[in-house]
Amino acid sequence: MTELRINDAARFLGVSDDTIRRWISDGKLTQHKDASNRAVVEGRELAALAQTGSGALEDPTGVVSSARNRFAGLVTDVVIDGVMAQVSLQCGPFRVVSLMSAEACLQLELEPGSLATASVKATMVSIDTPGTR
Repeated sequence: MTELRINDAARFLGVSDDTIRRWISDGKLTQHKDASNRAVVEGRELAALAQTGSGALEDPTGVVSSARNRFAGLVTDVVIDGVMAQVSLQCGPFRVVSLMSAEACLQLELEPGSLATASVKATMVSIDTPGTR
C-alpha cells in the first residue's frame, strides 16, 4: 500500500500541511506511522479525497520524456476485465483515464492510491510509475 508523508499529501491535494493535520483530527484522513516513525496517510484514502479536486502535481516518476502532455496524479480506480484494464488518475482537478493491457497494469502495480503520471498523445494515454524495471 502506498503511504504518503503529510507534506506530500498536502502538495498532492493543493492544501497546507496544517489542513491535512486538521483533516486527520476531524477523521477525514487516518494517520499512520511508517517504518521511520514518520506520520503518513494511505494513498488509497488520499485518492478518494483527490477525486473531489486538488492542486497541480509535480511528476513523481523522475522520467525524462519528450512528451509535453504529462499529468502527475493519484490512481483512483483500476478495473481489470479479462485482457484489458481501465486505470483512472486524478491529476489536480482533471480525471485522466487510460485503457491498457491487464498485463501492463499488473506489471506497473497500479492500484488506488498509487502515484503515477499519464502521458497523453492524441487518443493514447500511457502510465509511468516511479519504479524501475
